[in-house]
Amino acid sequence: MSAESWVIERLGHHGDGVAEGPVFAPMTLPGEVVTGRLEGQRLCDVRIETPSETRVRPPCRHFKSCGGCAVQHASDDFVAEWKQGIVEAALKAQGIEASYLPMHVSPAQSRRRATISARRTKKGAMAGFHARASDAIIDIPDCKLLHPDLLRGTALAAELAEVAGSRKGEISIACTVTAAGLDVDLRGAKPLDGPLRAALGDVARRQKLARLSHEGDVVCQELPPAQSFGRAQVVPPPGAFLQATREGEAALVADVRAALAGAGKVVDLFAGCGTFSFPLAEAAQVHAVEGARDMIDALQAGWRNVQGLRTMTAEVRDLFRDPLRAEELREYDGVCLDPPRAGAEAQVRELAQSDVARIAYVSCSPASFARDARHLLAAGYEMGPVRVVDQFRWSSHVELVTSFVRPEA
Repeated sequence: MSAESWVIERLGHHGDGVAEGPVFAPMTLPGEVVTGRLEGQRLCDVRIETPSETRVRPPCRHFKSCGGCAVQHASDDFVAEWKQGIVEAALKAQGIEASYLPMHVSPAQSRRRATISARRTKKGAMAGFHARASDAIIDIPDCKLLHPDLLRGTALAAELAEVAGSRKGEISIACTVTAAGLDVDLRGAKPLDGPLRAALGDVARRQKLARLSHEGDVVCQELPPAQSFGRAQVVPPPGAFLQATREGEAALVADVRAALAGAGKVVDLFAGCGTFSFPLAEAAQVHAVEGARDMIDALQAGWRNVQGLRTMTAEVRDLFRDPLRAEELREYDGVCLDPPRAGAEAQVRELAQSDVARIAYVSCSPASFARDARHLLAAGYEMGPVRVVDQFRWSSHVELVTSFVRPEA
C-alpha cells in the first residue's frame, strides 16, 4: 500500500471515518481503503479505492455538499449497529453491561423542527443548511430529512433574511411544524423596531405562519401553534425544546409509560412543556418540575384546557442547583427523568439515596447517561433493557430510554 493510502478502522462519534494516526476521512466506512490530501489530521479530496460492502447510494442528492447528514452513505443496518455501539461503548466505559430492545428509527422526511440558516446576498438571499465543514450556506430543495411542511421554511428563511438580515452576518430561523402552520423564531436579525415589526408581520400573514417571533418576542400570532402531548394541546414558548419527530416522541412516551406502569404518583423532572407529563397523567398523579418559567406556564395553560386526566401540579426549579432531595422524593413511587445533554448528576445522587421504586430515564447523551446510570446501579437499582431511539436520522446523534427499578419494589 502506498504512503498516500489509508485503511479506515472505525467511525468516530461525529460520523467521520478514522484511520491510524488518527486521520479523519469524511464519508468513509470501516474497512475501506482510501486516498486523499492530508491537511493536519483531516483527509481532503477523498477517493474510495476499495469500498465497503455496507456502502450505499445516498438517498439525498445534497449529501456530498450538505453538512446536515453524516452517514447517508451507509446501509441502515450499519447505521443502527454503529449507533447502538456508541451507547454500548459509553456504558462499558462505566463498567456497565446492558441488554437492548429493538431500535426505533424515525422515517425519512419526518423531522418537524430544524434551524435554517440564511444570509442576504447582492441579488437577494440564500437559505438552507451549512455546507460540510464550512460556514457557506447551500440550498436544500430536495432534503430527505425534513418534513415536507418544514421544507418550505427554506424559502421563508430567504424572505426573512431579505427583510431582517444584514449583509454582515447570517440569521437563524428556528422552524417547527404545527397543525396551524409553521411556528418560527428569528434569531440574529436586526434589532426589532416599529418598521421591522410591521414588515415581519406582513411576511407572517402572507406566508400563513401560525406564529412569528423575533428572539423569543412574539411579533405575530395568527393561530395558536399548539402541540399534542397525550390528550392535551399545549402552545410552547417560541423556540422551546420539542422532540425532533412525532414517531420518535411516540416511541419514547410508550417506553416511559411502560416503565412507570402501576405508579400512582409520579414526578416528571426536566418536564419541559409536558411531553411525558400529560401521557403519564392519564394513569397517575403527576408533579412536573422544569427550570424554565415559560415552559411551566405553557404546561399549566394546557392542563387548564384538558379533561379526563389525573391531578397535575407544576413547579419552576433549577434541578442542577436545587435537585429534589431524597426526603422530598419519598411521596413519589415513580420518576420520569429527561435531562439535557449534561445529564442529571446532582438529581441522580439524590435519587440514589431515595426509596423511589421505579425510574424512567430518557437521554440524548450516552456519556452523561452512563455516568448517571453508574450512580443508580451502585445504589442498588437494576437497569432494564435499553432502547436506542434514532430521531436524528443519518446524523451522529443518539437518544435512548430505559428503566431503573429497586428490586424490593
